[in-house]
Amino acid sequence: MRKRVFFLSSLMMAILGVWGQTPIQWGQKFEQLGTSLPTPNTYRTASGAPGKDYWQQRADYKIELTLDDVKQEIEGTETITYFNQSPDPLDYLWLQLDQNFRAQDSETPLVTEYFMKDSVSSKELFTIQNNFDGGFRIDKVLDDAGQPLAYFINKTMMRINLEQPLLPGAQMTFQVDWHYKINDRMSLGGRSGYEYFPKDDNYSYTIAQFYPRMAVYDDVEGWQNKQFLGRGEFALSFGNFEVAMTVPEDFIVGATGTLQNPKDVLTSKEQLRFEKAKQSFEDPVIIVTQEEAIQKEAHKKRGKATWSFKADSVRDFAFAASRKYIWDAMAVDLNGKKSLAMSYYPKEGNPLWESHSTRAVRQTLITYSRHTIDYPYPVAISVHAASVGMEYPMICFNFGRPEADGTYTDETKWRMISVIIHEVGT
Repeated sequence: MRKRVFFLSSLMMAILGVWGQTPIQWGQKFEQLGTSLPTPNTYRTASGAPGKDYWQQRADYKIELTLDDVKQEIEGTETITYFNQSPDPLDYLWLQLDQNFRAQDSETPLVTEYFMKDSVSSKELFTIQNNFDGGFRIDKVLDDAGQPLAYFINKTMMRINLEQPLLPGAQMTFQVDWHYKINDRMSLGGRSGYEYFPKDDNYSYTIAQFYPRMAVYDDVEGWQNKQFLGRGEFALSFGNFEVAMTVPEDFIVGATGTLQNPKDVLTSKEQLRFEKAKQSFEDPVIIVTQEEAIQKEAHKKRGKATWSFKADSVRDFAFAASRKYIWDAMAVDLNGKKSLAMSYYPKEGNPLWESHSTRAVRQTLITYSRHTIDYPYPVAISVHAASVGMEYPMICFNFGRPEADGTYTDETKWRMISVIIHEVGT
């Protein structure tokens, strides 16, 4: 009997690795996922399909912001209406403050690898010694009666403590005021930021993760409150967006959703071209020409204009803005439903972008709709950005730039088209 007990004990210790051996660690390519998946219940079935009691939270946003083209700052106020469609009372809410990964106390440098070469350029040195004063400055957090709400900021997450639990089926509205400095994408990197063009002293802004966003609450993990370190891609709750962006009056803005006030922000010529583009299924229509964009670069206007956009049932919002933008668009017929394929790009992107960007967006919508589901949104936008590509609802930022003399290789062309296909398709 003692020998049998000793044998079983020895076997268990060998399995657990307590004799100095590493326990078995799975992670194989064809590893079974049974123990990794959540237990089936009435919310989620074993097949992965929603169960009879499945639910999702919802967050609606009304945002007003101002983009300062002199200081490269964004200042905004947002009103969030949060719907608790879960069966759980919520004592607090979590919001994501993604821009805080650029703050001076960020944890991102602690997990970032740097490789020192024999010689380092000033650009590389600045990236390593990053002194950029980034991150959200939260100015106010108020309830719908205008009273302050208690909140706590932990790096890239903000928790709002509620005096009374938000009960199942209930909703609450609150306000957050904030501002932050926009990063230089060319020196600091990132999926969002600005590019400065010294030859004409102008900026192109490709902006995402720019507002405090509701974190996901679900039946598997509860609140998603993991820190954002710069490269992760978090899920977000679906909702409706109304966003008003005040920019210099000669800027062109592209964004998630549909433009609500074209008569207020476009010239009469631009309005006519915009309407023509909505009926052009064969070729893109140039709404803002390269010559017109060059004139704006040289003769900056001091006034302001507010562009208003609306988007329903999306999980995020992004935008691009610059006086440098050439803008073209064309209609796409998707089984009787019409979407608008559009591109925004500076003269530095031509002639490549005028020739291929919007056509690539159009073909992506057609091909993906044929093989999966029809594209569900009214617009699909490709914006020229010199650095990495990234997608957001209805808009994506894509690389691919010709040489200074306008020439480009087949490799440059096909890499640009490939990233547009990837980002629009995603």
